[in-house]
Amino acid sequence: MESRSVASRRSLACTRRPALAGAAPLAVTEQSMVKQERAARTRETLIRSAAETFDRDGFSVASLTAISSLAGVSNGALHFHFPSKAALANAVEEAALSRLLALTGDAEDDAPVPGAGRVQLLVDVTHGLAEALRADPVLRAGFSLSGELSRPRPGDLRERWRRWVEETLRRAEAEGELRPEAAAGDVVTAVVAATVGFEVLAVRDGVWLSAATVTRFWRLLLPTLVPAGRLAGYEAAGTGRGPV
Repeated sequence: MESRSVASRRSLACTRRPALAGAAPLAVTEQSMVKQERAARTRETLIRSAAETFDRDGFSVASLTAISSLAGVSNGALHFHFPSKAALANAVEEAALSRLLALTGDAEDDAPVPGAGRVQLLVDVTHGLAEALRADPVLRAGFSLSGELSRPRPGDLRERWRRWVEETLRRAEAEGELRPEAAAGDVVTAVVAATVGFEVLAVRDGVWLSAATVTRFWRLLLPTLVPAGRLAGYEAAGTGRGPV
């Protein structure tokens, strides 16, 4: 009787082992997911902290120690994600570009604002860009890094912005929105020079990126840009409708 009982217990233990063995991979997967999520959060925190530091101090002066301290992580943790300050700046530019593309959409695919067209779309997006630059240190840092001469430029937000403005105005010209004497190329120069100038000047005085400043600019420019008979259909203060 005892031998049968022992054999029975051994058999029961054998049948239980596969279930216990099968639980291990699930636990490992859950741990891996937790680690990945924590790493992603740390990376995002480092990018934002770097952006705030670049925005405050400039790329040349900003130190990795200051960035890691602001992020609340060790220098070792920072180097685990980014091997150098240049790599961290590249990540900031990539994040800023994503924000810019969300603001501008695609000039070729975007539908014009109903009743006003692509010129109103341009007005609305410049207002959106100014507001985002006021509020978002990552976008501000991305634009300022575009003008940083002490580092290679894998990305250039100011150039991306110029290309979007140019394509939007070319399409507005092709669709008959512009006055005959208002060459799209000349308007591109005016819009890009003004908006990038606002961004640069706002480093010392945030009023340059205020809605009032952008509105005054468009009140001055719109009469030279669109036919007089259609001018009443445009809102220099923006309609609040831009790419989603």
